[in-house]
Amino acid sequence: MEPVKFVAVDRDDLEVVSTHLQDALVKVCDVLWRPQEKRVVVALSRFDWLSAEGTKPELRRCRSALRFERVNCCKCRNVNPAGKGAVLNLLAVEFAETDPPAGIVRLIFSGGGTLRLEVECLEAELTDLGPSWPAAARPIHIDETPDLRG
Repeated sequence: MEPVKFVAVDRDDLEVVSTHLQDALVKVCDVLWRPQEKRVVVALSRFDWLSAEGTKPELRRCRSALRFERVNCCKCRNVNPAGKGAVLNLLAVEFAETDPPAGIVRLIFSGGGTLRLEVECLEAELTDLGPSWPAAARPIHIDETPDLRG
């Protein structure tokens, strides 16, 4: 597994980061909001989809950090900040401009949880922090779209 390091300064960049973070596991206590520094740092266990999809599939995770700068506000919905040991499954990271270059970053978790960041501009970094380890299982996605064929 090759370590990843990405910088995101626009929506296209963040889509690449989001793809690499699909099914990352995040403990609530590993979400750090530093208002005086205008920074949010999220420590997570990233699932390596590239290794899982190869000719010799390997299920692996890696400890990674996702950092956002120039954050004016950090809010959560359907996530209990007091439940420090709760583990969240990250599905996607999205960015929408509101007053360019300012906008809203959303970290979307399974079960309806969301972390919402109001940013002056998009400035994010994803970095792997160390070696990977074998994952216990491959994440499974259940298609929630009903079959309308009959």
